Amino acid sequence: MKWILLVVPVIYGGYLAWQEQVYRQSLRAVPVFAPVSALPVAVPDAFKPDAIATVLGLGAQNTWVQSAEALQLRACFVTNDGTSQALLADTRTARFYSQGERLPGGSVLRRVEVDHVVLWRNGREERLALRPAGKHVLPVSSTDSATPGAGFLHLRPFAEQP
Repeated sequence: MKWILLVVPVIYGGYLAWQEQVYRQSLRAVPVFAPVSALPVAVPDAFKPDAIATVLGLGAQNTWVQSAEALQLRACFVTNDGTSQALLADTRTARFYSQGERLPGGSVLRRVEVDHVVLWRNGREERLALRPAGKHVLPVSSTDSATPGAGFLHLRPFAEQP
């Protein structure tokens, strides 16, 4: 019985050695392909982030296209929670628009900033400014400021009385 304990591992080892030999012979039969010589690869031009931005519908930071919408931006209400709105007016009416809403001219209100809005029109971003530079929101008075005098109609604290 003890001889069976010695013979079984030897027979099993011989079987594993035979399988290894058959496997190695089958590997020699598989043809090994020589590597293909490296063909000259066309190297693309330098990386152009502006071209990628244009494809994605974005523009350079300082190059804004003025909007061709027949709208005037009257007010911007910017909030942190994404519910920013803009008061846009045409020749007849004025209405509040939220981000993502479609405007009468077919463009979409993309972003509302403090001094302008960004519209998505014809596959590109356009900017609609609040007021042209140099224009005041309130009319500028041409008269000098009134000096307080005895004839003032408004009540003032006693410390400010002349």
